[in-house]
Amino acid sequence: MLKDTYPYFLASKPVQPNTDLVVKNKYTGEPACRVALADPPAIDRAIGAAEAAFKETKKVPGYKRQEILNHVVQRVTERHAELAEALCIEAGKPIRDSRGEVTRLIDTFRVAAEESVRMTGEYLPLDISARAEGYESIWRRFPIGPCSFIAPFNFPLNLVAHKVAPAIAVGCPFVLKPASLTPVGAIILGEILAETDWPEGGFSVLPCSRDGAGLFTTDDRLKLLSFTGGPDVGWALKAKAGKKKVVLELGGNAACIVDEDADLDFAADRIILGAFYQSGQSCISVQRIIAHEKVYEQLKGKLVQRVSKLKAGDPLEEDTFLGPMITESDAKRIEEWVNEAVAAGATVICGGKRDGVFYDATLLEDVDPRLRISCVEAFGPVATMQPFRSFKDAVDITNDSIYGLQAGVFTRNLDHAMYAFNELDVGGVVIGDVPSLRIDSMPYGGIKDSGLGREGIRFAMEDMTEIKLLVLNKAGRLE
Repeated sequence: MLKDTYPYFLASKPVQPNTDLVVKNKYTGEPACRVALADPPAIDRAIGAAEAAFKETKKVPGYKRQEILNHVVQRVTERHAELAEALCIEAGKPIRDSRGEVTRLIDTFRVAAEESVRMTGEYLPLDISARAEGYESIWRRFPIGPCSFIAPFNFPLNLVAHKVAPAIAVGCPFVLKPASLTPVGAIILGEILAETDWPEGGFSVLPCSRDGAGLFTTDDRLKLLSFTGGPDVGWALKAKAGKKKVVLELGGNAACIVDEDADLDFAADRIILGAFYQSGQSCISVQRIIAHEKVYEQLKGKLVQRVSKLKAGDPLEEDTFLGPMITESDAKRIEEWVNEAVAAGATVICGGKRDGVFYDATLLEDVDPRLRISCVEAFGPVATMQPFRSFKDAVDITNDSIYGLQAGVFTRNLDHAMYAFNELDVGGVVIGDVPSLRIDSMPYGGIKDSGLGREGIRFAMEDMTEIKLLVLNKAGRLE
């Protein structure tokens, strides 16, 4: 079970100035623990400490950075059950899925440990013309400086890891704002980092109110802002970020195309997982199912059959698939959007009901694509269905979106697979699976309103570094 209280970490040290942040058990709605809440002066001190620590973190050799990252791997492995239970309680994530997220965190830090000692540069010849004869160069990457991380509630362990692990791998100090709804996992990670030789002041984990978090975005001492969350907030933060580099991992209304030659049983199994895992609270959750007209009715029947077997309830129970949504207001929002679609002529294929903080796994058809449940990120357990006639039509329907994160395509047709890869306006195309697939080493991110930049350790490390060039003039040297 959770402790009664947790501190925050300021400049690598646990600090307990208050217990102002109440973290609720998302299933029962009752307080689960209390966490220290940081105010602007504490955030200011943390940024100052990170700036000072950069003089040391940038000099930590690769093998030392690797040791620090491997220590996290070891300690998270030892505390696996504790972290999974904390995640289950604070996020409402079913316990099997919580264990899976802890395992992904381990993978993320393990890959970062591997990458920390193979950050390479390049020898670049410069004799491209007579003017440059005698010149040659090398370049390599250097850490960018103190980084600011703002993490979301839906994957409060692994999405924190995707920011923290590459920062340590390259030698950047950081300040982290975990989501106020789910801060405990990040604080436990702070406990583990405090056990390492990472230079003092090189990290802070500071739960705080959104109103008090302005320095995470505006302070010029910070050289990079990495934000994962909603598009409206993300783009607003970018506008305030000043000269610092900004990486945004934002939302989507991911489409999944099911071609006429697809294995429908396999596709149905994967779509159920992709649409309703974690009650649809994922930016790459399947929100739009676009199926060939020849298989549309078959697929619909298979999906309805599978939805009927999903168990909703206490996330601590092993057989629970659907846990609560993060707040009751989010469940009410989904209820409002579904009712809006039905009033406009949509049909509820299955689901469509709310019970407090729970919302049914729901499928809709005949949905006007201009309605919110289709064209805006739902972030809930709802997906729409529509048929297509030609594969080009399916791609056009998928592209008719302000978002561009990932898309899934179930097809055995190589021409269709390559057409999808070339023509879909998204950051990632997944052939033979749902768009919800993410392997933690791959370059992950979107275009359009879905964000800027890529995560996936090696690619995040690039964002957290800058290229420095060394030019050598060999002219006039003794042979």
